[in-house]
Amino acid sequence: MFWRDRTKAGTRPRRGSGRRRATRLTATGSVTTGLVTTGKAGSVLLASVLLLSACTASPRPTADQPAIAHSAPPAVAPSSTAPSSTPQSSSPGEATLQHVVIIVDENKPAATVLGNPAAPYLNGLAHTFASATDYSGVTHPSLPNYLALTGGTTAGITSDCNPPRGSCHAHGKNLGDELVASGRSWKFYAESMPAACTAVNSGRYAVKHNPFLYYPDVTAKVAYCDSHDVPYGRLAADLASPATLPSYSFVSPDLCDDMHDCSIATGDAWLAHNVPQILGSPAFTTQRSLLVITFDEGESGNNVVPCIFAGPAARRAYSTATPYNHYSLLRTVEEQWGLAPLAAGDAAAVPMNEMLSPAG
Repeated sequence: MFWRDRTKAGTRPRRGSGRRRATRLTATGSVTTGLVTTGKAGSVLLASVLLLSACTASPRPTADQPAIAHSAPPAVAPSSTAPSSTPQSSSPGEATLQHVVIIVDENKPAATVLGNPAAPYLNGLAHTFASATDYSGVTHPSLPNYLALTGGTTAGITSDCNPPRGSCHAHGKNLGDELVASGRSWKFYAESMPAACTAVNSGRYAVKHNPFLYYPDVTAKVAYCDSHDVPYGRLAADLASPATLPSYSFVSPDLCDDMHDCSIATGDAWLAHNVPQILGSPAFTTQRSLLVITFDEGESGNNVVPCIFAGPAARRAYSTATPYNHYSLLRTVEEQWGLAPLAAGDAAAVPMNEMLSPAG
């Protein structure tokens, strides 16, 4: 095992008009319009079109070629929209994800963020994609929540202790272990961390928000740690190609940009600048990838925090009041990729498959 201090490193139609305008929402979310003939002339034209369609229609589906049901995409709804009473889940085989990127912000209950005009970008994502309105941290303070997200347990840790020269370690398997064993890749990206695998606090970097440095099987291997626990600046290059973006990426903004020490507006501005780079990357525009934004914990007595699924793998304009927590998020990733639960927490959790879009 090693520990290093590298703080010095780097409407209706009018009568007689004969036509009306029709609007539809395309699969990509863009709006198209067109003129449709109405009245007597429209009736004649419609009858002609129907007759022609009957002559040229495709054959009815057979038993081995079932009919495909089409439905209009849901309209974008505010976060107060009543959630579906029957969650729709996706089986792992139908909805396998290519990439998962998780961003964890700090110490804000959902009630202080969702609907707050100081966070227009985050609220826009919640309205456009999928939002869990009863998602909770598992405890207080920060560190045990990060361990729950990556190890399925808090490992008995109840404080924000630092890992070096002490007993503040999580001795057990972590998600990184399972990802590597399954042939997948992972990285933790920490903003303001001065060098890879820095296990002490430095400026706006807090090691308590870097859970992988609490797992001895990560830190004991120098090259492994250096290539997996890296400064946030490296994400930009990794986003250039689906081949370079890890299967699983965990992003931790620094103490200001994660809203821990700075305002909600500051954190939202960071998201507005950084998230489009993720959603616009090749892994998200050409593959079935998922972005998750959540918070580690709320406040004392209110641990319900925002949790938003975004990107091509997320359902659109969807809100659910199903109770979930950090273990549920971990279990979702594990189930999608056929990974066994790591500990009792994720083993007992219900995956958040209802927030995933159907594969297709």
